[in-house]
Amino acid sequence: MRGDLFWGLQGALDRRGLGPVAGVDEAGAGACAGPLVVAACVLKQGDAAKLTDLTDSKMMTAKARDRVYDLVLARAVDYSVIVIPTEEVDLYGIRVMNLEGMRRAAAALRVSPGYILTDGFRVPGLTAPNAAVIKGDRSVACIAAASVLAKVTRDRIMAGYHNELPHYGFDVHKGYSTSDHLAALREHGPSDVHRWSYTNVATVAVKRGLRPSRPVLLTYAALEKAMEPPAAAGLSAVLDEALEPQLSLPLHAPAAGVGHNERSAGGAAARSRGGARIS
Repeated sequence: MRGDLFWGLQGALDRRGLGPVAGVDEAGAGACAGPLVVAACVLKQGDAAKLTDLTDSKMMTAKARDRVYDLVLARAVDYSVIVIPTEEVDLYGIRVMNLEGMRRAAAALRVSPGYILTDGFRVPGLTAPNAAVIKGDRSVACIAAASVLAKVTRDRIMAGYHNELPHYGFDVHKGYSTSDHLAALREHGPSDVHRWSYTNVATVAVKRGLRPSRPVLLTYAALEKAMEPPAAAGLSAVLDEALEPQLSLPLHAPAAGVGHNERSAGGAAARSRGGARIS
């Protein structure tokens, strides 16, 4: 979606005195390794002619993203980029930290937004009135700009991890669950860069008898998978130790109807905040 329509929603909000309008988006929620990166961006109204290549970051080549990234940094009224480390994702769950990251990104803007547009879902607790826009990174310029800032930042971080851990191929798949990444994960086991709370990482760790070096809130899907034979025997000892009374670490059975595609306990059942925290 291009042209005037791409800028239309934020333009309409500005004309009604609700500006400046900030767009917020994330990169890395679906990856099983690396940080979550969230960005917020306020663009100049009428700047479409200077940002003709701006669109959803996932639809652009790496070179195009880098070029648009530089343009956005140069022309934005304001922007912020928040990096949520893997440790926080493992400790609180991806959904919790996705929402928190968007709040942090909006709060970090120096220009106070009159209205905030988020990509895909509503975010409670933002610093201004707000609305969610389905596929906002393809239909709203300020959200698309935030998606580029988040994506380029995260890709560069993952390229840095590749220099330290070249056998995983982080420079290519950026921590997403590609066949090559999963093969490397099975061969070498998870690293500290991986999200031990994710089902595929937790399953490999249990099979290899590995323990995380930090507190981890397992997803419901990871618990279900790990409880399947023969992994259950290996996980039992881990949970017994983790659930020592003095640690006060909660364990809840998976909620009915929770699918294996849930990324976090918070996403599966925000009402119960279930999961097993392992330290």
